[in-house]
Amino acid sequence: MKMKRGIPKLDDVARHAGVSAATVSRYLNNPGIVATATGERIREAVAATGYVPDLVAGGLASSKSRLVAVLVPDVAQSIFNATVEAMVEELSVDGHSVMLGLTGIDNARMPQLISAALSRRADAIILTGILSDKASRERLLGRNTTVIETWGLPPDPIDVAVGFSHIAVGKDVARFLRGRGYRRPHLLSASGTRAMERRQGFLEDWAAAGGDTPTEQMFASQTRFGHGRAAFRTLRALEVQPDVVVCSSDWLAQGVLVEAMAAGVKVPDELAVVGFGNLAIAAEMRPTITTVDIDGARIGREAVNVLRRRAAGETIAERHIDVGFRLIARESA
Repeated sequence: MKMKRGIPKLDDVARHAGVSAATVSRYLNNPGIVATATGERIREAVAATGYVPDLVAGGLASSKSRLVAVLVPDVAQSIFNATVEAMVEELSVDGHSVMLGLTGIDNARMPQLISAALSRRADAIILTGILSDKASRERLLGRNTTVIETWGLPPDPIDVAVGFSHIAVGKDVARFLRGRGYRRPHLLSASGTRAMERRQGFLEDWAAAGGDTPTEQMFASQTRFGHGRAAFRTLRALEVQPDVVVCSSDWLAQGVLVEAMAAGVKVPDELAVVGFGNLAIAAEMRPTITTVDIDGARIGREAVNVLRRRAAGETIAERHIDVGFRLIARESA
């Protein structure tokens, strides 16, 4: 019969590594404060003994759970993937465990996931979607949990926001197209809050410069490649044909380009196309897609940096951390 071994304890790890139990505890709570060589010995001792830290007990003692909840709408072909990957990598280096929750495209599951994170005493909750549930917002405001809203700069953040202005994106695209001589834009937009902000920025800047009101189509759900294909067929029926299509995602832009090529429409000579997000497909299409690039990895790093500053006892005065964006001019416009 196989004999069960006793559950390894912190003292067992300390003896194996040749350090004190206090040093092991410090390393497990914050690996960065222990010398590299010592940390390596402790890591090897943990592996050799099979020790598993009691995070619940440790959290009760320190009021820190070492858990960070990262809530995103989706991960399948998502624009948020670079942000999530950067955050998980940086948080893991700091000794945090990451709870990844999928809120859904409409963020309907966000209140439930926020409750789950708070019930597990998460040290921080990082949001990429937009929290519209007032009760959940009030709950977060009433806790000392760090809350970081990413990918946007809401006027009144719950705690700290790391992102960029979507209205500014729309204005920048309008100025770019006007400077290139385009005069008849057609807008393809999802109905989400951020896509609507980019649309608003475009329309405001276009009208302020004396441009005619653009034609447009809107989509009630997350935009897909197929939406772009269908939209091209619809815009071809317009009485006045646009000279540029401004899309709220690179997926829409790709669909428009494919249908344009199939119809023998020359891009950008007869019809220009602009996307958003700088997905990999934007640089791989022929023609390549002019788009707006967002440094998602930087958003992730800046979010983790907020946690590090808080952990070091620093008071963070800024509520908005603007990472900016850049418009990449390629072949499609």
